[in-house]
This record gives sequence, structure tokens and C-alpha cells, in this order.
Amino acid sequence: MAYKNYALMFQEMKNCRFLRIQSITLFIITYIDWTLIPFITKLEGTHLPVFMISVYMLIGALDGFLQPLFKNIKIHHIYLFAICLDIVQITSYMVFSESIVVFTYLILSIFTIQGITFEIARIHTVDFMQDEKVELKDYLMIRSLMISGAIVGGSLSAMLFDYFTKDLTNLLWYLSFLGIVGIYFQFILYKKFRKRVSSEHVEIEKDKKELFEKFRI
Repeated sequence: MAYKNYALMFQEMKNCRFLRIQSITLFIITYIDWTLIPFITKLEGTHLPVFMISVYMLIGALDGFLQPLFKNIKIHHIYLFAICLDIVQITSYMVFSESIVVFTYLILSIFTIQGITFEIARIHTVDFMQDEKVELKDYLMIRSLMISGAIVGGSLSAMLFDYFTKDLTNLLWYLSFLGIVGIYFQFILYKKFRKRVSSEHVEIEKDKKELFEKFRI
């Protein structure tokens, strides 16, 4: 039966710690964004001109053009940038009480850059997942499952928060806590990717040295 594929995917996650951590990280970060997006959409429709909204949509659609520019970037650098971006996002929550317009611009800018960064990271992660003996099809399905689950959970959370309170302060504190948890898991991935890239670099240098010695003989 087709539903057994879910069990196989979760078994894949259980057997691969790296895949499990990456899935949790992706779920948390996506959940945070999609819990906040309905409120930001309301703010941008109220406070931002159509021109600026279109500018953000235009920039967000450029990821396909930008990816070739980052073809040779080290993946741990991508995760380090994502960590810095999440720290900026958590810090930007403090601006909400000072200026809603500035807060809206900040969050939209962060969301736009995050979207591009996630797409670049997805491309570079594929090779590492194959090294973990995870099939590409399974990895992409698990990734889609985490994103879909996070979007559903974030949308439901936004509905609950909007029903019980109109004050975004409690929501921002809640998302700040989740953001810190997400940063923790991203840092774990950053260290793992950096170690893997460094090991590969050492192996390449070792092979070059052995090849040089053979030619010299």
C-alpha cells in the first residue's frame, strides 16, 4: 500500500541522524516563517505601497538566476549565513513596538533573503545526502513533507493566535524561543558540514601529494 511509504520515510530519518537534524531544522524555520507570514501579509497590505510589495516579489523570484553564482560556495558558509540571518530576524522583533512600518520592511527583507538562501542550500545538500546513503527521491519527499507540515502547523498557529489575542508581542516571544532552538540545530549542521568539507579537502590534498610522488618517481 502507498501509505507504507510514510513509514519508510520516517524509518530513513530514524536511521540517519544527519537527515533527522536537517528535517527538524527545516520544520522549525519554516514553521516560524509561516506562523508570522499571515500577520506580515496584513501589515504589508496596510502600510506598504504596491510598488514595494512588487519589488520584494521580484527579488524573491531571482533565486534561479542567483544560484549559478554560488555554485562553488562551501555549504557550511551558507548555514553560517542562515544563522546570522535568524539572529537578525529575532533581533528585529524588538523594532515592532517602535515602528510597525520599519518592522514590516525588515521582516519582508529577511524572508526574501531566507527564501533565496534555502534554495541555494537545498541544491548543495543533495551531494551530502547521497554520501549518507539516502536516496535523492526519499530526501526530496522528506523535505517536502517537513515543509508542508510546517506550513500547515504555522497557519493553524497563526489562526489560534489571531483568535485569542490581537497583540503580536506574545507571538514574537514564542517565535523568538523557537528561533533560538532553530539556530542551535543549524549550528550543529554547520559544524557537521564544515567537518565534512574539511575532511574532503584533506583527502584531496593527500591524493594530490600521492599522485605527485608517483610522477616524481
